[in-house]
Amino acid sequence: MTRLFEKKSGLRWLWLALLVFIADILTKLLVMNSMGYGPENQINVLPFFNLTYVHNPGAAFSFLSDQSGWQRWLFTGVAFFVVMLLLFWMKKLPVTEKWNNSAYALIIGGALGNVCDRIVHGFVVDFLDFYLFGEHFPAFNLADSAICIGACMLIFDGFRKKES
Repeated sequence: MTRLFEKKSGLRWLWLALLVFIADILTKLLVMNSMGYGPENQINVLPFFNLTYVHNPGAAFSFLSDQSGWQRWLFTGVAFFVVMLLLFWMKKLPVTEKWNNSAYALIIGGALGNVCDRIVHGFVVDFLDFYLFGEHFPAFNLADSAICIGACMLIFDGFRKKES
């Protein structure tokens, strides 16, 4: 295992993935142990933001949440594939490539947080509930936020001017 980290590869950024994973699991446990389930038990924080404990058997924005349960294993498999691919890319990147390594780490930590939910509960715990411009968005969690931030960072990186 130490040989894996001997070289100055991007794998040294996995501390960030671990931080995201732990924070995600802890916030979900806090929500499950301190809030009642469902919209009727929501906590109004701001006019456009509530804490609402809900289960999501689907993917982002409740995609395929109305299916019979097969999606649980599909999304788990996809997440493991993506994590393995990102780990491979991180191993190839130098540790000094902070932007992409941190983006990959955010995605890995978030993906593993949601995979943990799927394996343990059969669904993902969501609780961040926003209303913007009169529209209600599906609830999400810290893992989803980390995945979105990491993905946006990678998209932004595609537009950055690279030094030759």
